[in-house]
Amino acid sequence: MSDGTSIEWTDATWNPVRGCTKISPGCKHCYAERFAERFRGVAGHPFERGFDVRLVPEKVAEPLRWRRPRRIFVNSMSDVFHELVPTEYIARLGRVMQQAHWHTYQLLTKRHERMHALLCGKLRWLAALPNVWFGASVEDRQHGIPRIDFLRRTPASVRFLCIEPLLEDLGKLDLAGIDWVIVGGESGPYAREMKEEWVLSILEHCRSQQVPFFFKQCGGVRKNRSGRQLRGVTYDELPAALWRRSAGTAHPVAAAE
Repeated sequence: MSDGTSIEWTDATWNPVRGCTKISPGCKHCYAERFAERFRGVAGHPFERGFDVRLVPEKVAEPLRWRRPRRIFVNSMSDVFHELVPTEYIARLGRVMQQAHWHTYQLLTKRHERMHALLCGKLRWLAALPNVWFGASVEDRQHGIPRIDFLRRTPASVRFLCIEPLLEDLGKLDLAGIDWVIVGGESGPYAREMKEEWVLSILEHCRSQQVPFFFKQCGGVRKNRSGRQLRGVTYDELPAALWRRSAGTAHPVAAAE
């Protein structure tokens, strides 16, 4: 687990799975793959197998040893619901999330169909945990909008969208059943363009449907230069459920200390 992260919408990362495979246009310039493949063949390195999917059982219990409450992005270097991750292993992770209840866990996937099937079936108990949020990645209309529809039909205490990289205007956006929206442009050496009007359209839909909006970054080849502001404003809104839970627990889950 990484104590501290450059990902603006979380406090820490936990990677009991490493590696993934591309399934849609949003994966084209995957930052995690670019990082992992630099170390392929380096003996002893966590990514000596590059971005090949593999389980890391020695990482499973880490949140239990992390006593200060955090928002934890689960598998920032993989996808929890990847087809090569056994259901039994996902259940093991879920039991840790249930036991280490003082943390809030953020699970993000592009495998919306498998997530829906498991949370409606064998892992329905996991969907009911109040400290576990489930999200879908959205990058365009063809691949992203169907994920939103699946997510809203998936049982969960908190449902969120990570619209990054935003690759086109998403058009009319139905946010019924969605508790939080994150938006960001692609970054890195091959970053694709994100137009401001696409983001403003999503912000307008969030405002009209009363959904918290978090703007992660403008993106670009040099994302530090483009920054995080949208027309001079920084948007760091979080789900209302986070504050409700913070008010009702001995382990407040607001922001990292």
